Amino acid sequence: MSSSCLYGVGVGTGNPELITLKALRILQSVPVIAYPATDSGKSFARSIVAEFLKGNQIEIPIVLPFKLEISAQPLYDQAADKLAQHLNNGRDVALLCEGDPFFYGSFMYIFNRLSQKFATEVIPGISSVMASAAMIGVPLTYRNDVFVVLSGILSGEILTEKLKVADAAVIIKLGNNFKKVKQVLQELGLVERAKYIEYATGENQRILSVNEVEAETVPYFSLIVIPSQSDFSPSSPSKFSN
Repeated sequence: MSSSCLYGVGVGTGNPELITLKALRILQSVPVIAYPATDSGKSFARSIVAEFLKGNQIEIPIVLPFKLEISAQPLYDQAADKLAQHLNNGRDVALLCEGDPFFYGSFMYIFNRLSQKFATEVIPGISSVMASAAMIGVPLTYRNDVFVVLSGILSGEILTEKLKVADAAVIIKLGNNFKKVKQVLQELGLVERAKYIEYATGENQRILSVNEVEAETVPYFSLIVIPSQSDFSPSSPSKFSN
């Protein structure tokens, strides 16, 4: 195994002040920085940490389709080969990932391809789920609550089934799925509890009620928070008290 290291660096949800000290140290010490990018070359992950990059590092954009109908797996194969070349030559590589690398992160696909061949370390980051609850100002769960994270890509039937048994939930990957998700929330009587947020912690963050959202404008980096209705404040008796 090469002495070089592949780092999966979680860079959080948009506010550069929310990256960890360890992430910052790795970003400024490795010779190679890689990150997911769109066809136009834009990278949200890179934009979060742009001010911290030294300017003399090798940068590798990993262009991904971000479309369900196009498989990204061949592109991950190509990206893994590129990163392996640098790792084999003794260069440490930091692969940036929005949120946390192991929470719906693109890094996991590179991890599966390279972690058996090279030393690998994951630097956790703040996920959109936790950041969104903090920005909205609602506790997600209390004590024995059942909490679920669901993808908006799931069918309406599956979303309904999972939400029926949850005390609290977050629905991610909205985008074109917003209308379907809203219909499910309406059928379950959850619209009033739910809060919509896009670009959490970023400069263009928006928090709205579900009914205020225009479905045609919903971006990929948006989600819906359905907080718990439990109340364990000192002034309220706990339903789990002995």
